Amino acid sequence: MTAAPEGRKLLRLEVRNSETPIEKKPSWIKTRVRMGPEFTGGAWLYAETVRQIHALNPGTGVELLIPDFNAEPEQLGEVFGSGPEVLAHNVETVPRIFKRIRPGFRYARSLEVLTRAREAGLVTKSNLILGMGETPDEVTAALRDLFDAGCEIVTITQYLRPSPRHHPVDRWVKPEEFVTHASTAEEIGFPGVMAGPLVRSSYRAGRLYAQTKAHRGEELPDNLAHLTAEGPAAQEASSLLARH
Repeated sequence: MTAAPEGRKLLRLEVRNSETPIEKKPSWIKTRVRMGPEFTGGAWLYAETVRQIHALNPGTGVELLIPDFNAEPEQLGEVFGSGPEVLAHNVETVPRIFKRIRPGFRYARSLEVLTRAREAGLVTKSNLILGMGETPDEVTAALRDLFDAGCEIVTITQYLRPSPRHHPVDRWVKPEEFVTHASTAEEIGFPGVMAGPLVRSSYRAGRLYAQTKAHRGEELPDNLAHLTAEGPAAQEASSLLARH
């Protein structure tokens, strides 16, 4: 038997179905996904995930990393309206090599997504990955682009090649350069900055969110007030250099 309802009902069914442990499902139930064109990109599923987390665990903050959804207003509006505490969309690299590194995306379109998220009142975040062929000056220019687009939090990380089929590592960036980029980002005006070869885009997400809310002059919700007490970031480049 195959259950294939249409459109939004399908997504709701699949989400509910996933809450049932697989061992409790009758062996004859099989599902396949059939989505109408209005669900291209899956914006509803991203939004519904945020809504369900907030509904089931009201004290939980959500940092949501999204694709660009082709910058389509309806899809972005669906996601923004779900109210994630942080809306993240990663640019990843600089304009000169962007098309080679991220052929399915567009640099200007990614900046547009961040601008629209900021206009919607969300805390905005992005990430730059170093070691793919960029120059330090290009990193500085990209940081300015991000800030001008409305990005508030930026993480700067080292590229690690997932497999031989992926783009090779162009260089291993020294911690000192990460410290320089972090200082530049802070001078540009980013309230939340984390940089280092061992930093990942979600590292110390709570601390960066708390810093950004403070910079905005906004209080943290009571359930997230503990984020102001987060300790040092051991993977940050400046911390690495201090230990060696």
